[in-house]
Formats: sequence, C-alpha cells, structure tokens
Amino acid sequence: MNVIAKQVESNAYPQQEAQRKDRRFDWQTPQCTRWQQANLFRNPFGELDRNERAELAVVDLEELVRSVGNRQPDGSLRFEGHKAFQLLGECGRGKTSRLLAVLRHVPDAEYVYLPEDQPCPAIPWGWPLVIDEAQRLPRRIRREVFRSGVPLILATHRDLTPSLRRAGYSVTSERIGLTLTPEKLMTILNRRIVASKRNDHLPIPTITAADAARLIQQFGTDVRAIESYLYDVVQQRVETDAEVRFID
Repeated sequence: MNVIAKQVESNAYPQQEAQRKDRRFDWQTPQCTRWQQANLFRNPFGELDRNERAELAVVDLEELVRSVGNRQPDGSLRFEGHKAFQLLGECGRGKTSRLLAVLRHVPDAEYVYLPEDQPCPAIPWGWPLVIDEAQRLPRRIRREVFRSGVPLILATHRDLTPSLRRAGYSVTSERIGLTLTPEKLMTILNRRIVASKRNDHLPIPTITAADAARLIQQFGTDVRAIESYLYDVVQQRVETDAEVRFID
C-alpha cells in the first residue's frame, strides 16, 4: 500500500507537548478567586490547543509560500509539485508553531508528527504535506514520500536537502532560532498574555523589552524554555498573592 494514503482521522497533537506536565487550571479549586483578581482566566503560558497555538503564532508565511508555490491574484495559494521548504532548528525554537500556522492558512494541507522511538504513523496525502520531525522518517518511507512529488513543508533537525534533490525537488531552507530579538520575544509572550485576559476593560501586566532582554540573556533563543519558566513564575505568584509580576 502506498504510504501516501489518505488518512481520514486527524493526526494527534505532537506527543512531545503531551509529555509535558498538565498545565490546565482547575476552576473548582479555591485559587479561582485569586486568578480572577489577577484578571486572568488561565495561566498564559500553559498548554494551548492546536488551533489556538496556530492563531497566536508570530510568523511570516510569505517566504514559505513563495518557496513551494505562489499566491494567485485573488489571494488564494497554489502549491507546486517537487518543491520543498524545510525549517531547520533545535527544539523550542518555533518549528511546530510555524507548521500549525500553515495548517490554519492552507485548508488543503495535511499534517503529521513523527514521534520519537515509536513506529512511523500513516503518512496522509496533502497538497502540501506538512511533516513535523521529518528527520525521523524511516529510509524506505522517506524515499516513497519524496518520490510522490507532493509539495513538502518540513520541520527537521537534520538537513534533508541531498535526499530531496535526488528525488527531483527544488529545496528552500530556513534556519530558525539562531537569533531572537527582545522585540520579537516581547510580541510572542504578550500575545499569549492578552489571549488569557479575563476582562478587556481591566489592566494586566505585560512583558517589556527590558524583561525580554533579560529572558534572552538567561535562556537564549529557547522560547519553549522561556514559556515554561514564566508558567512557573505566574503560577507561584498568583497562588501566593494574586499579583502577577513576570520579572522582578
């Protein structure tokens, strides 16, 4: 059976996210009032569902679109076969967020996440096909996927350009996570804070450029580690005094 088979059931949210500690707030606890006082309905840096993660992603998809297709005069997207775009970067640098943003803007795209040390899941048919952790593709399945010629958008830790070119693909690569400005980090984090605001008419603290610079100094470009740290900070401070301070 061709591995590029239509997969009716949607792919599960990446398992590396599920393996992190459960960060959903229990509104039945006495802490509820404290969160109300903080003008939050949840911890801004807890786990987001797939759709909200895509909605809050701070990404520019135009370069990606130009690499594997083109935008039509009516604004629609047309993707071309034997074209591939790969995002290269370490964990926590935003590869998955970008892929999920693609799904939000491209209805015909199909997404598959390849878990570590587990059997390769069924590979869906998509135009384009979006593969997260593409470096984990078994060699045989990788050859069949690349032989299909479908437009590919890949997140990978290893450069797959040689294999793609042997299969006839033109390849565009982008390395992410090499740099992170305080302004961009401030935007990323404040979007999550605003999305967790309980009452739009009441203020909440936000991340300043100075805060962001200090976080980058401590964690580098690892946005996931920064969000994990801020989750614990917010959780502790709201539970103790209902006052949110991200950075002292």
